Amino acid sequence: YGGMGLDFSYNTAVAEELGNTRCGGITMAIGVQAGMATPALTRFGSHELKKQFLVPTIAGDFVVCFGISEPGAGSDVANIKTTAVRKGDEYVINGGKMWISSGSQADWMCLLANTSEGPPHRNKSLICLPMNLPGIHIAKKIDKLGMRSSDTAQIFLEDVRVPCKNLIGEEGKGFTYQNLQFQEERLWAVATAVKPMQTIIQETTEYTWQQKVFGQPVLHNQTVHFHLAELATELELLRSLLHRAALYVEGNDVTKLASMAKLKAGRLTREVTDSCLQFWGGMGFTSEVLVSRFYRDFRLMSIGGGTDETTLSIICKHMDILPRK
Repeated sequence: YGGMGLDFSYNTAVAEELGNTRCGGITMAIGVQAGMATPALTRFGSHELKKQFLVPTIAGDFVVCFGISEPGAGSDVANIKTTAVRKGDEYVINGGKMWISSGSQADWMCLLANTSEGPPHRNKSLICLPMNLPGIHIAKKIDKLGMRSSDTAQIFLEDVRVPCKNLIGEEGKGFTYQNLQFQEERLWAVATAVKPMQTIIQETTEYTWQQKVFGQPVLHNQTVHFHLAELATELELLRSLLHRAALYVEGNDVTKLASMAKLKAGRLTREVTDSCLQFWGGMGFTSEVLVSRFYRDFRLMSIGGGTDETTLSIICKHMDILPRK
């Protein structure tokens, strides 16, 4: 379908390298195409769907977004309210989606909707939804703290009709398919944060070497150089976990490792950017230096793709350490 047929470790290598762009919004936009909205279509979609949607997306002719989150259902995917009711050979879709990356410019959406009244984990389906259909309203482009070059939209769906053949895989399997997509999304997100953190630590080291306070470089303070060394060590541990999970993902359940990596990346990006910004002093509070941009951009790491708290619950479940009734 136009791709190279390589395993997921290559996605990780590309995502890491994209971290050199010095702009989180770029890697976010590419990640939606490569690791968030298309894995389920690649795995479970029909040949016809792949030709219609996957081929032009891989070629870069189509922009895709993924319609999961809603105002009342962010990390709680099971609680989405959008419905897709089968009428003849069409689904009639009603509802709304929130925080949709690339939503303002997308050609199609990988939509998660309730297709039956059954249990919340078995009543959802993934549907390829062209974004030029009547009844799709892009309410607004959301003004965000960071990732400002990645457009994020609120979208309303009112009696939108889409052919039933646009269903990805089996009806009712959408929650399962989406959970698989989440693992690749989380690993992509982790990979894109590795190089920026490395860059921030390196630039902070250089700045604190040049910047003098009380007659000596800031870096000469043990508090500063010890903390930078600790951050660099934590980063290498995260990189090792990422690479282990990326190699393991082919044909295995990588949920626990991907969730652990996502949790650690969220917390470490916050620690690295906050600590290093402090070492930059007043300059760190300006828009002129990279650390302030990454301070804003990577705050999303602990929220998007499952909050830290949600991720911890997933890890507990896979370790069988949740409280028992």
